[in-house]
Amino acid sequence: MRIKVMFLIIISFAALTLGKFSMAHHGFAAYSNDRITVQAVITELRFINPHVQLYFTIEGDAGQSESWQAELTAPNKLARGGWTKNTLKPGDQIQISGEAARNDGRSIRIREIILSSGESLPLREILD
Repeated sequence: MRIKVMFLIIISFAALTLGKFSMAHHGFAAYSNDRITVQAVITELRFINPHVQLYFTIEGDAGQSESWQAELTAPNKLARGGWTKNTLKPGDQIQISGEAARNDGRSIRIREIILSSGESLPLREILD
């Protein structure tokens, strides 16, 4: 009986200790701390779990078109901020600000999206 109680205590402690690590989310070490701003043309918006994916093109330094991507928060959080799967459509011109990938990958951690009308899109849920 005493062994069973001790075993249960050890298992419970291990579950509680290791469980906190399973609740951790991915970090942003892959992105630099320097903010960039690009003029982009949307090619695709994937309003899917676990994170909304945004694909777009920008004009590179040599004037050529470059394909980039970005990841936003979960679609349910954006939906509470007023987003739908039709908020951004292919061909829409937007301005994106955020941190670029450190490895020269064509990826941005988005901090702000401004529509061609000048309106800034909410990137988080809006709770009244």
